[in-house]
Amino acid sequence: MIECDVVILANGEFPTHHVPLALLESAPHIVACDGAVSHLTAYDSLYHDAVAVGDGDSIRDSLRDKLIQVAEQEDNDLTKATRYCLGQGWRRICYLGATGKREDHTLGNISLLVRYYLEMGVEPYMVTDFGWFSVAKGDSEFESFPGQQVSIFNVNCKRLVSEGLKWQSYPYQQFWQGTLNEAVDANFRLIADGCYLVYRTFS
Repeated sequence: MIECDVVILANGEFPTHHVPLALLESAPHIVACDGAVSHLTAYDSLYHDAVAVGDGDSIRDSLRDKLIQVAEQEDNDLTKATRYCLGQGWRRICYLGATGKREDHTLGNISLLVRYYLEMGVEPYMVTDFGWFSVAKGDSEFESFPGQQVSIFNVNCKRLVSEGLKWQSYPYQQFWQGTLNEAVDANFRLIADGCYLVYRTFS
């Protein structure tokens, strides 16, 4: 379903669903945002190969040997970790632990996916305990299943049409307008002239 070059583990709610946990356990590389590396101490093999990237404000002293410190404060640790991954040539990035806890962090992290896609050339996926976000531009087809819950968040489309969803899409002016749609088949298609964010549930 989701293939990635690296998993970035943020310091939100650590995942419990089997899908994000499987992505973490099978990740070719793991980069933790600062103090999030502490979650990996329960997974010896994952912790051994992981690195932490951030400003160092939330990591325990005992874990600082894992830290690649980036002192600048213009960007958050998620963006610093993303830049590190790009420096290694990893562009298909799966973000875990990026939601939960503070709602402002959750909203900010989700919106950053669009920045990473448009400005940095990242192919981003943000996976939670309930589903996952992906970013696309132009005409795209998405795997689904009948009854899957789908939400579409328009970024800059002036044309946005759907095939295979219960309710027809249009160039939404507000984020709530594209939520709570539903797939009716094994895939759906979006025909668009811009960028948009798609959320799909696991079940």
